[in-house]
Amino acid sequence: MVSSEGLCGSSPPAAAPMTQYGVTKPISMAGPTEADILRSRDLEKFLVEAGLYEINEESSSREEVLGRIQEIVTNWVKQLTHLRGYTDQMVEDANAVIFTFGSYRLGVHGPGSDIDTLCVGPSYVNREEDFFFVLHNILAEREEVTELQPVPDAHVPVMKFKFNGIPIDLLYASISHLVVPHDLDISDMSVLYNVDEPTVRSLNGCRVADQILKLVPNVEHFRTTLRCLKFWAKRRGVYSNVTGFLGGVNWALLVARICQLYPNAVPSMLVSRFFRVYTQWRWPNPVMLCAIEDGLGFSVWDPRKNHRDRTHHMPIITPSYPCMNSSYNVSTSTLRVMMEQFQYGNSICEKIELNRAKWSALFEPYLFFQSYTNYLQVDILAADADDLRSWKGWVESRLRQLTLLIERDTYGKLQCHPYPQEYVDASKPSAHCAFFMGLQRKQGEIIHEGHQFDIRGSVDEFRHSINMYMFWKPGMEIYVSHVRRKQLPAYVHPDDYKCSRNLRLTSHQQFYKLSRNNGVAYQTESAEKCLKRKKDLDGENSEQHRLVKQRSPDRDQSGSPEIISHKLSSNSTGCSTSGLDETNGFAGANASSNSSGISSCSHEDIGNESTAGSSEGSNGGYDNLLSSRSDSYDDLKSSVEDEHADKNRVLQDGLPKELRAKYGGWCCSKVHEWSCRCRVCEESLDKVFLRSILNDFSSVFHMQCFSLYCFLWCSFCCITG
Repeated sequence: MVSSEGLCGSSPPAAAPMTQYGVTKPISMAGPTEADILRSRDLEKFLVEAGLYEINEESSSREEVLGRIQEIVTNWVKQLTHLRGYTDQMVEDANAVIFTFGSYRLGVHGPGSDIDTLCVGPSYVNREEDFFFVLHNILAEREEVTELQPVPDAHVPVMKFKFNGIPIDLLYASISHLVVPHDLDISDMSVLYNVDEPTVRSLNGCRVADQILKLVPNVEHFRTTLRCLKFWAKRRGVYSNVTGFLGGVNWALLVARICQLYPNAVPSMLVSRFFRVYTQWRWPNPVMLCAIEDGLGFSVWDPRKNHRDRTHHMPIITPSYPCMNSSYNVSTSTLRVMMEQFQYGNSICEKIELNRAKWSALFEPYLFFQSYTNYLQVDILAADADDLRSWKGWVESRLRQLTLLIERDTYGKLQCHPYPQEYVDASKPSAHCAFFMGLQRKQGEIIHEGHQFDIRGSVDEFRHSINMYMFWKPGMEIYVSHVRRKQLPAYVHPDDYKCSRNLRLTSHQQFYKLSRNNGVAYQTESAEKCLKRKKDLDGENSEQHRLVKQRSPDRDQSGSPEIISHKLSSNSTGCSTSGLDETNGFAGANASSNSSGISSCSHEDIGNESTAGSSEGSNGGYDNLLSSRSDSYDDLKSSVEDEHADKNRVLQDGLPKELRAKYGGWCCSKVHEWSCRCRVCEESLDKVFLRSILNDFSSVFHMQCFSLYCFLWCSFCCITG
């Protein structure tokens, strides 16, 4: 008799247990195919050709610099030990240890990148006086040290400088040891005994870097993938923790989690899976490499207990105790931008896997200045380069607050996209740099005619935070202005960028001058209106003009902004003109182009611009402006060619009912002619605007439109009676 076991054959061997990395099981244990291996080789070749790896000579220079810094801090601690009256034996044993963290510790640094360093010293050497004053003075006296900049009030206090041309970020942590051992294990939790919160944050950088390297299944694959994605993030404008995007440690944690989910994947697979996973990630679910531990009583990230943790939009949790959210700077606007960029990266990777694109397509630069119609321009000025360095660092660290304030005051309806790159006008002799923010109305918001975004209060509150700078010096100024795409200064565009026509100075400019001693918001007006206000202070209040955004197919020629502000004061008898020549001559009287800074942006100005910003298939997206009262350039061009077909649409968009009833088709014809010949006027033919044209016609229209003056006068008389 045959048993059932014989009929079924031998039982299959038991499957090997799946190794778990992190808090969940892997998504896939699959290894690479031959195509994946070839794509990984192509990726590594591309990264090498892009110059992301440093040469051996530079690596040796970095090691030498670290050795010199180790020698300096050791002598510094010995000096302080002697001054405090400790025994000769204590002076001999006194020590400080230099640790590295960040990209250098992770092994993904490139040419010219900085070295994040931590100095661990004994308990009797403090940060406030000994580190930021005594050591600061020691470094300032050395010839090898340049661009020394202390930042004691940062979230993680740091001293920035260059040593033999290599950028260094130096932190300090005083631990509860009288003598710091040479072989100190910084990963041990005992280093956290009896230390304050800033010290914990300073120590956490090194502890996190060590934990990341321990928690990834393949360190080399992790490093190649991280190097690739950091380069991608910089090219796409989403690499900056200080402006609300992600910094180095954030990207490292995201990549490490993908390595855990695909432990056998090679770099080409990991890059593709990175975008595939994070385009579908349901934020604010946290990204964690390991379970959150509790221990010595320090606060850890826990939205169940901490109300503030519930407000985080993109939590990326550090793996070492105390576990913190490393991406607390992310706002709703910056998260939106990053998700759009993840979608872009995912689409390119899908094409690469189908052999329809090369790796170079993934790293196409983001076309920030072609992605929005409206921008905030933040100009930073100082007396010299050293003052600008410290002043710029302070302002840049507060730019995220301006984004949050605008989001708060507009109830999230006005979205900001801060761009992390700084721009410098090389033609100006003064110390200057500028940052830009893209502005757009939130997708899907209902447009209310005439409604505007008033951000004056947001900018004023931003000014108060800027004025808290404890190292302020005369000459340190900041200017915040609103500019349209066609008014952007030329220095933000590539050298080979071609523009089509010159800018004109509009009569609707407003400008903010933010200084330490005077916090008044300055409103810019035309010179004619300023003189008129002087002559008749008790006259009628000027009525707000409604702007109809009519897009032009060509970008305007622009250069350095010439900003003319007219100070409005309660005890003033008129408008006093003050230019930037009062502050180091940033904008001269003969500037070739203008910057318009306005305090409020209407829904009609802020449209649904495309923010993809890629060079591939993006031209049509960012050339469309969805406005309730404007037509595209192509529509208006076709309306001139076929006047009859588009007559009703133009009447509905451009003319009031009274004018429509009295003039009918003839009036429509004239409006077609005006729309075609004066595209940049951007004004609406309503009652208020007609009156303003008669009051100040020459400051609004080009002279080529003067033939329409009689028509406008008749229209005004017929409407007003």
